[in-house]
Amino acid sequence: MKEVVVVSGKGGTGKTSIVASFAFLAERKVMADCDVDAADLHLILHPKIRYCEAFFCGKVARIETEKCTGCGKCRDLCRFDAISEKYIVDTIDCEGCGVCYYACPENAVVLEEKKSGEWFISDTDYGPMVHAKLGIAEENSGKLVSLVRLQARRLAEEQNLDLVIIDGAPGIGCPVIASITGADLVLAVTEPTMSGLHDLKRVVELAEHFRIKTMICVNKYDINHEIKQDIVDFCEQKKILFAGQIPYDNVVTKAQIAGVSVVEYSRAQVSMEIERIWKQIFYTLSVEATVRS
Repeated sequence: MKEVVVVSGKGGTGKTSIVASFAFLAERKVMADCDVDAADLHLILHPKIRYCEAFFCGKVARIETEKCTGCGKCRDLCRFDAISEKYIVDTIDCEGCGVCYYACPENAVVLEEKKSGEWFISDTDYGPMVHAKLGIAEENSGKLVSLVRLQARRLAEEQNLDLVIIDGAPGIGCPVIASITGADLVLAVTEPTMSGLHDLKRVVELAEHFRIKTMICVNKYDINHEIKQDIVDFCEQKKILFAGQIPYDNVVTKAQIAGVSVVEYSRAQVSMEIERIWKQIFYTLSVEATVRS
């Protein structure tokens, strides 16, 4: 079983649109949406949820009013101002640090597990999918990403599937680290802009740190040929495989409005290029497997 993670140094590069097309093109795979802070792969794959489980992470304080004497120590010590004058904890402001729990002389404070989101196993027309939804203003998205990946691998093993395709989070933070650690291949999607090139270099450095094979593709390459060439030169300098370039085409937007992947919606050049990139990825994974065997 192989894991392919599609990431981008910044948001808005078209990463999820490309992943949705891979879902159509690939066979014997599980899809995993690890962009849990702003999941949107479901908008194209239209999953039918068959299993849902709450995700608990962190603690939140609760004051048992029958024990509370109103001494005020918890309010004085709470640096987040999460405790009201009536000694009710605001669960949004509470960071679960536990100061009130340890300071209360009446043992009136209870630290409870906090529901931070939910994760799902779903069926789609493309195959099984594991995805999640993190609650508003909730943290610990890296742990939720790790959980989604674990469940996707288990699902692939149970159904004897060969591949897990992961839609990773943008950037280089904790969710991205949790998305790529231990993966077989990272495809970094970028765009030909100064910010796109800058953030691409950061995500490549991150993948290099974890010694993960990396490929790069440029989306909307024809909006700036000069920077696109800078990206190609960067690949040559770093000895990174340049997977391909996708032209700008408003057919991608039309496919999104229709709620399908662009390779299903149209056989335009953009679809052909995405298909070539997928074949390049599949060939690379096959070669790696042959060398290791």
